[in-house]
Amino acid sequence: MNSSFVRHGLLLALILPIAALASAEPSRQRQQELTHMLKHDCGSCHGMTLKGGLGPSLLPGELAAKPAETLAATILYGRAGTPMPPWHGILSEDDANWLVEQLQKGVQ
Repeated sequence: MNSSFVRHGLLLALILPIAALASAEPSRQRQQELTHMLKHDCGSCHGMTLKGGLGPSLLPGELAAKPAETLAATILYGRAGTPMPPWHGILSEDDANWLVEQLQKGVQ
C-alpha cells in the first residue's frame, strides 16, 4: 500500500473527529429540549418573554454588543454574586453555543 495514502488516511482519521467536535450542533430533539429549557427555566428569572425580570433581558438587541463566547461562558459557569447559576453540569459547550445563537436571533 502506498505510504503517502496511509499517512493521508491517518491524518484524516485524526482531523475529522476533531472538526466534528468543534462545531457539533445539537440534535433536533436536543434543540427542542433546549428551547423548552430556555423558555421555562431561563424564563423563570429572565421573564417568560425574556424581556428581563430578576435577570437581565435576553432579547437580541440587549445581547448584540456582548461576545458570543462571553454569553456561552455565563450560561456554563454562571455569574458569581448573582442568582445566575452554572449550567455546565446539565449543558455541554455545544448546547450553550446553540442557545446563544438562538438568543442572538430571537427565540421563537
